[in-house]
Amino acid sequence: MKISLNTQIFLGAFLGIAFGIILGHSPALPAQTNSSILSGFDLLGKIFINLLKMIMIPLIFTSITAGIANLKNSPQAKRIWPTLILYSITTTALAGITGLTAMNVIKPGLGLDTHLFKENMDSFHPHSLTVSEFAHNFVGHVFMNPLAAMGQNNIIGVIVFAVLLGILIIVLGEKSQHFLRMINGFLEIMMAIVRWIMYVAPLGIMGLITKLIAGQNIQLLYVLSKYILVVVGATIFHGLVTLPLILWLITKTSPWQFFLAMKEAFITAFSTSSSTATLPVSLRCITENLNIDKHLARFVLPIGATLNMDGTAMYEAMAALFVANLCGAHLTIASEIIVMLTAMMASIGAPGIPSAGMVTMVMVLQSVGLPVQAVAILIAIDRPLDTIRTVVNVEGDCIGACVVQKLAMR
Repeated sequence: MKISLNTQIFLGAFLGIAFGIILGHSPALPAQTNSSILSGFDLLGKIFINLLKMIMIPLIFTSITAGIANLKNSPQAKRIWPTLILYSITTTALAGITGLTAMNVIKPGLGLDTHLFKENMDSFHPHSLTVSEFAHNFVGHVFMNPLAAMGQNNIIGVIVFAVLLGILIIVLGEKSQHFLRMINGFLEIMMAIVRWIMYVAPLGIMGLITKLIAGQNIQLLYVLSKYILVVVGATIFHGLVTLPLILWLITKTSPWQFFLAMKEAFITAFSTSSSTATLPVSLRCITENLNIDKHLARFVLPIGATLNMDGTAMYEAMAALFVANLCGAHLTIASEIIVMLTAMMASIGAPGIPSAGMVTMVMVLQSVGLPVQAVAILIAIDRPLDTIRTVVNVEGDCIGACVVQKLAMR
């Protein structure tokens, strides 16, 4: 009997958890043997990630260009942009409000001994950006040579050029139809490669989750357990209550049906911690399993993977309040609003520099005068939390496509 891809992926995730616990937190095997086996699992994970990264830029470029150009005949096309932007702002704001409410009620970090992290904080030297520097850096990565943007994996630069190209194809009309056919053909080739890559997904996911579980410092997770539980709880609430409620109220789609249809994408997001790397799987699941218009999905999902980051905005806002609790600083309601707005802006396409996520986190802390050195504490626990918020980011993008199709394409 042939085992379905869904079952293979679930089995790979389960085995990854089991192997991670055995290899990382059990003295059953000698350290050298553990290291060699983990190296093999790490290689499996890297092969899968690199395959996804290999097609990520060409897929984003062709999907957005073709998505915009192929929507030209739809009389509802002009409603897509406003609907997508309104949805993104609304869900990101709701995520921030949920996170800040949870932090204010439970207050994790109060009374925690910061001397436990003194070594990490002393050795960490954050690269700070002023608001002006952040703005210039952001603009510099938005408008640039498209080939350079592709070479540097600059997602925002690629998206902007693809949007402009798609619009020009519409404006030029018949003159550009040959080029559009070529783009459509290239996109179909990319989607075929995605189907091939999914054959190795179970092994890749097993390798990634094994490395993730085995590499965690259990003692550190225990010390910060209250904060971790609050972040995980708020993120899951947004992913299992807020977003599904929006989906059901607007589209009348069953959340259970949605989760079943998108489960491959969510497992991939959990194991890769990258919504852009998950994009090929998300596109396949949402068009094949939920019957979302393929042109709409190819336009909405790549943009959402960069601009609509509910989980990231929520986490950065919550992290700022956690640092305030550690320092014994009291933030007013006005300060918390500033934190939330800054986190929302910082989540929209981090600048293309090393440790970009931490740089944007520094910007959020600076917005209300909190010590940026505390980012060192957050780095130590960022990886496991990143897996969950990435799933919510991907979920928000996919629900956004469903909402846009319902509101803008009817």
